[in-house]
Amino acid sequence: MSDLAAPRLEHVADLDIELAEAMEVGETGAGERRVIPIIGGTVKGPRLNGRIRPAGADFQIIRPNGVAELHACYVIEADGGELISVENRGIRHGPPELIARLRRGEEVDPDLIYFRTLPRFETASPRHHFLNRHLFIGIGARYPDRVKLGLWMLG
Repeated sequence: MSDLAAPRLEHVADLDIELAEAMEVGETGAGERRVIPIIGGTVKGPRLNGRIRPAGADFQIIRPNGVAELHACYVIEADGGELISVENRGIRHGPPELIARLRRGEEVDPDLIYFRTLPRFETASPRHHFLNRHLFIGIGARYPDRVKLGLWMLG
């Protein structure tokens, strides 16, 4: 048993990230490479509000075991106009038949898919400087044309 207190989580925002159709690069030796353009979206929450700019993509590798390695880079424009760069790495996996449904663009109950991310932020905004100084965790759900992502700051 540790003498250290468990970290607390503080809800920062919920993101609704709009996606274009995936570009299937194909099998590269490391796995199946996909690039999914990020075309917009919204950010709403107690610590961060704004919109997702249409600049960025999710660069994925699907491992032979079906686990998706996610690496999304995009930009948030906060409600005051400040820009925030996001680099979000994570993994997604679930039963093969449900992952196949996701790939076909069908809806799947998000509770049946493991989808976790570790976002990192960069901003020059004094109001959002906390993003530069903390670690975060994201919990996601993939839908046919979007990803919903809840963000929590580790305290």
